[in-house]
Amino acid sequence: MYSIEEIKELIKTVDESGIGELEIKNEEKATIAIRKEKAEPVQQVSAPLPQGVPTPPPAQTPEQSGGATSTSSTDIEPADDCKKITSPMVGTFYRSPSPDTDPYVQVGDRIEEASVVCIVEAMKLMNELEAEVSGEITEILVENGELVDYGQPLFFVK
Repeated sequence: MYSIEEIKELIKTVDESGIGELEIKNEEKATIAIRKEKAEPVQQVSAPLPQGVPTPPPAQTPEQSGGATSTSSTDIEPADDCKKITSPMVGTFYRSPSPDTDPYVQVGDRIEEASVVCIVEAMKLMNELEAEVSGEITEILVENGELVDYGQPLFFVK
C-alpha cells in the first residue's frame, strides 16, 4: 500500500514534469495511474487507497466561471414551477469538462433527463452529473470551482 505522502509526491512530480502519464504497480498488485489531461492531473486508482487532503480548486476568472451566482445554502427553494438539481456528494463543482471548453449548460438551455450538466470532483475523480429532470435551466446557483455539499442545490430547472 502507498502512503498519502508517496501519492502526493507522485502527483506533484507528474504535474511538474513533461510526462503525460505514470503507472506504478507495487508488490501487493496495487496500481496507481496518474495522467495529465490539459492542465489538471487526474488520478485513477485500481486498489483502495486511504483518503487524502483535497487540493484547492483552480483559480477561475469571471469569464471562465460564466458569471454564475454563488449560493452555498441547502435551504434554497425554487419557484413553485421549478425543480432543483442537487449535488449527490461533497466535492468541487465544475461547469465544463476542462477550463478551456464551454460550460455544459447555460441559463436558458433546454435539458433532458440524461443531459450532463456539470462535474463534481471528489478525491481527484471527475463525476459527471446528469440532470435527471427535463426542462429549461433558469438559474445556476454555484460558481465554477466552488466546493459543494451533499444535497446542495446547483441548478433550478423549469
